[in-house]
Amino acid sequence: MRWYPDTIKDWFSSLFSGYLWHGSRDKKIVYITFDDGPHPVVTRFVLEQLDKYDCKATFFCIGDCVQRHPEVYKELQAAGHQVGNHTFHHLNSWKTSRSMYLNDIDKAREVIDSQLFRPPYGRITPQIAQKLSAKGYKIVLWDVLSGDFDLKRSTTSCLKNIKKHTRNGSIVVFHDSEKAFPKLEKILPEYLEFLKLKGFQAKVIKHTASTRQ
Repeated sequence: MRWYPDTIKDWFSSLFSGYLWHGSRDKKIVYITFDDGPHPVVTRFVLEQLDKYDCKATFFCIGDCVQRHPEVYKELQAAGHQVGNHTFHHLNSWKTSRSMYLNDIDKAREVIDSQLFRPPYGRITPQIAQKLSAKGYKIVLWDVLSGDFDLKRSTTSCLKNIKKHTRNGSIVVFHDSEKAFPKLEKILPEYLEFLKLKGFQAKVIKHTASTRQ
């Protein structure tokens, strides 16, 4: 068994209703997300594929990457995609002091204009979550994890996983990073084709109380 789940069950996400795990189960809309960018090669590949299939996505950006590649950050916004805060240094809240973690988010906020936040590794403490909610952030998690970051996992397994678990309202996680690119390059086009054939629309996540579009 892998150390991470391929999908998050609704009964589990309902226990932590203060976070956004998925959108409405009543409409054929999915929310594709990308973590850890922007990257000059990988993110531009992603943008080309999204444009080809007329899909919109939400990019949870690392502040340091935005600072190093501001032109790519501007390109994804100009293409109509959403951005979110993923800290400045990709910190793990379970291994970082609360003050340092919150300061890192504030630093990322200087270059990432968004009130959407996704904690790296999906790890966040209740105390930090409370502080962010008080500042107006919407904490976004997911119900489908592609596994593209897993070097031991095959592309076939990743693609089978996301096809199996995608349903109405799913928030799906990919990574626009060098580490994930060998898998992403193969699975993203096939996944977008799958969404098209199944009649799904891919939209951005909005900063609302819940994604019920």
